[in-house]
Amino acid sequence: MKRTRRQRAAVYTGLSAGLLLVAGPFLWTALSSVKPESEIRRDPPTLWPSTFTLDNFAELFQRVNIGHAFLNSLIVALVLVGSNLLFCSMVGYAFAKLPFRGKNAAFALVLIQLAIPGIVVMTPQFVLIAKLGMVNTFLGIILPTMVGPLGVFMMRQFISDLPDELIQAARVDGAREFRIFFRIILPLCGPALATLGLITFLGAWNNFLWPAVVAQSEDMYTLPVALNILNGHEGTHYNLLVAGSVVVIAPILFLFVFLQRFFVQGIATTGIK
Repeated sequence: MKRTRRQRAAVYTGLSAGLLLVAGPFLWTALSSVKPESEIRRDPPTLWPSTFTLDNFAELFQRVNIGHAFLNSLIVALVLVGSNLLFCSMVGYAFAKLPFRGKNAAFALVLIQLAIPGIVVMTPQFVLIAKLGMVNTFLGIILPTMVGPLGVFMMRQFISDLPDELIQAARVDGAREFRIFFRIILPLCGPALATLGLITFLGAWNNFLWPAVVAQSEDMYTLPVALNILNGHEGTHYNLLVAGSVVVIAPILFLFVFLQRFFVQGIATTGIK
């Protein structure tokens, strides 16, 4: 019993330390967002604010059009979530359940794309977007990531575990492939779809580099790009940056809390371990 208690205490201590390391930066950011800039620059730094203020958020909304940038980020993230949920699940269904020539080679190409850094293909993507006349448009920001290799892999792994008898019974009843997909396969993919949706939303919401390249006017800026305005010639305003970081992080935290159960279940059943 004593040994079990010691082991349990050691496990809880390790988990608490890990939680502190993970949550520490977020906690410091949240507390710093209600500090004056002089206190943020104080040496040694303080964790709990000695002076509580919301002036950082007021000044942030005056300097940056947060509402418009928030709307732009929301549009981009929601469109990318919808397109990835639809197209990745369709491609995953084809790889998992449909026989066609060259399937293994095509899936190998999808896996190879997972190993290619996005920065490598950014230049040819921008050249293509510019020739199509999509610079400084929502379509230019959205188009390159409407279907992601990670989403295709996840959906293929999940759909592969679904019983073939369901599909065969539907085909015997005369159902076509699109009806089988939308009426049978898609309703069974809830955990995987929730996981893919959260991952896609997170990537789209936090993406800075590609929107910064394509969006060339302030009315097309997403939140991360709009916050970059604060790094101007006048220096870095840390109080405004941490306040802006809280604005960016808050929707993701609420979304993760809401979909946490589906996220854990989807990770456990799609082969990502």
